[in-house]
Amino acid sequence: MDELKLHDLATWITEAGLAGTEETVMLAGFCERVLAAGLPLGSLTVVVDTLHPTHEGHAIRWRRNEPETAFFEYGRTNQGQMADNYRRSTFYQLFHSGETYLRERLSDETLARYWNLEPDRDAGMKEFLAVLTRFGPSGTIGDMDCVYSSWFTDLDRGFSDDEIAAIKRVVPFLAGAVKSLSLSRVARYLAETYLGRDASQLVLGGRIERGVADRIEAVLWFSDLSGYTRITDSAPPEQIIPLLNDYAEVVVSAIRDQGGDVLKLIGDGVLAIFTSDDSAKACAAAIGAVRAAEQGTAALNERRTAEQLPTTRMYVGLHIGEVFFGNIGSPDRLDFTVVGPAVNEASRIAAMCRSVDQKMLVSAAFATALGAGARLVSVGRYALRGVKQPQELFTLDRG
Repeated sequence: MDELKLHDLATWITEAGLAGTEETVMLAGFCERVLAAGLPLGSLTVVVDTLHPTHEGHAIRWRRNEPETAFFEYGRTNQGQMADNYRRSTFYQLFHSGETYLRERLSDETLARYWNLEPDRDAGMKEFLAVLTRFGPSGTIGDMDCVYSSWFTDLDRGFSDDEIAAIKRVVPFLAGAVKSLSLSRVARYLAETYLGRDASQLVLGGRIERGVADRIEAVLWFSDLSGYTRITDSAPPEQIIPLLNDYAEVVVSAIRDQGGDVLKLIGDGVLAIFTSDDSAKACAAAIGAVRAAEQGTAALNERRTAEQLPTTRMYVGLHIGEVFFGNIGSPDRLDFTVVGPAVNEASRIAAMCRSVDQKMLVSAAFATALGAGARLVSVGRYALRGVKQPQELFTLDRG
């Protein structure tokens, strides 16, 4: 082994983690340098949990005879087949035994105990060293409390004791780099999950000071669910959150798929914006989201009816206008959102849907900006609470 190259490897992986190098690129570079230092590495897998509403964590896998380093996310390991697989893994064995290292030959007996080793034995590996690098309590976020790495060699002799010692020396540097990148990923996950796509990018880009806001033109979406209060009064309490989640998934997905950004979920209500240098394109995207949400809601209602669960439908109001987009609140509790008369008007337009028995209403300003993007028909002029002049409202021509 080349001790100088091992020393340089520790420096390189630390700098790569601090620089925010993509995980697959970082691991590939790390493994290439491990080989150059004289360690007989055939495969390396690194696993770390995260803080995400859907994924429990992610893994990166490098194999010497494969052209690309793989990155994959995994779901919850506390139920179903995932739970069974986890309990029969080397990761589980290390985590629950309290040990740091697990070294074994890839024999039939070993594979019978640990389901996750078979792909590497099929790839020609002979021995492995699994390492669990634990974080202290103050370094833990959610389930992200350690970095797991599994080192394989395809030499019949396996790893020598000196090679095992060398691996143990470089593992902390690899784990530190992986943790650094994972913390950045968690920050992105949390910001996008709770703030929305565009707002999260602005906040993570440094737009966090109170009172910093841009004046922008945006299409404003305000929607809620029909009969929500009646449903909450009559349905069992344990059905309310699943109902909100089902319909929010349909509406939010429709908005995001059309390029919109959901800023706020308010009970059964959704506030979103669509922005573009071309107002007609932003309006057309909002109409596309309405159509997709209606189709998704229809399919959802069929499923929920078959399961004898309460159903509802969406009301949506669309408007276009200038708003302030940025940080609003107290010094230690901020909301990144839109404010201005146009936001209130969008809310009032959505509320009018019930009065005129329409699933969707848009303002005259929206209809003008949309142009020929969709067929709209007037439903008349109405006084909107908090708006000085009566407004002409439009809906889709569904004829």
